Amino acid sequence: MASQSATQDRSAASELETIRVSGRIGAEIRNIQLSGDLDDATIAAIRKALLAHKVIFFRGHETLDDAGMEAFTERLGNPIPHPNAGAAEGSRYLLDLDADSGYAASIWHTDMTFMPAYPEITVLRPVELPSAGGDTLWANCVTAYADLPAELKTLADSLRAIHSNDHDFADLFEEAKLSRLGRFFNTARQNVFVSEHPVVRVHEETGERALVLGNTFVARFAGYDARQSLKILELFQEFITRPENTVRWRWQLGDVAIWDNRATQHRSVADFGDEQRQLRRSTVHGITPTGVDGRPSRAIKPEPVAA
Repeated sequence: MASQSATQDRSAASELETIRVSGRIGAEIRNIQLSGDLDDATIAAIRKALLAHKVIFFRGHETLDDAGMEAFTERLGNPIPHPNAGAAEGSRYLLDLDADSGYAASIWHTDMTFMPAYPEITVLRPVELPSAGGDTLWANCVTAYADLPAELKTLADSLRAIHSNDHDFADLFEEAKLSRLGRFFNTARQNVFVSEHPVVRVHEETGERALVLGNTFVARFAGYDARQSLKILELFQEFITRPENTVRWRWQLGDVAIWDNRATQHRSVADFGDEQRQLRRSTVHGITPTGVDGRPSRAIKPEPVAA
C-alpha cells in the first residue's frame, strides 16, 4: 500500500476520518462500519469523499458478508448486475471474481464501458487472498486529462471511441496465461455489447473532464483504423498510468474499496501464481456519458429499441 499522508480531516456530519494514501488519488476512511443502515448524512459524506479522492478504502470489515455488501451498495444507488456473468451463489447481483478473473483484469480498464450507460460506482471486497501479491491499482483519469498538452486536449475533446466486450485479447497476455483465461472470456462474450463514448466525459456531479479509455474494451476510435487507433490509445494511456496518477492497494481480508468508475481506471496485479484470489464486486447504475460538445454516448450493439 502507498505510504499514508499525515494530512487528516474529519467530517462534521459523521466523524469520518479521511487519510490520503497517494498525492492525486485514494484515501482511507476510518471510524465507520459499512452497512445498509447508515444514515443519509454518512452516505453523503462517503459520496463526497469519493468524488474528491476517486477511490476510497476501508479496513476492518471482516463481518461484512454478501448480504451486508448488497444492502450497503443499495444505499449508494441502484445496483446493476454484470450483463453476462451470473451472480455469486445466493446473491442477487454480486459478481464473483476468482483467480482467473484476477488475471483477466490485469490490464487497465474502466468497468463495463462496452455498455452505453456504464456503472458510476464500483464496490469491491476480498473473500480469499493469496499469501502475497494480487494488489489492485487505480489511476485518476481527471488529472491525466489535466496533464495533457493543449493540443492533445483539443484532440481528445474531439474523439469518440468504440468500446466492445468482443475483443481478441490473445496479444495482451503471455501464452502461459491464455488457457486459464479462456473460460473467463468465453463467459464475458456470451452477449456482445458495442457502444460509442466520447473520449472525454464531463462528470455530471463535479464538472471535471475525465478520459474514458482503457486497454480492455476500446476497439478503435471513430474515423481511424485499428493500427492508427492503437497508437492513439497508447499515447493517452501513457498519461493515465503515470505513477503520479496512480495508487496501489495491498489487500487484507476485511478491506472494502469503492471507486468512481466515471473518473478512474484500475487493474489487478497478476503475480500470485496458482494461489487463490477471490473477490466480490457490486456496481451502481450510471447515466449515459456526455462529451465536451454535449453529445451523449450511444449504443451500437444491441441496437437501441425505438421509443
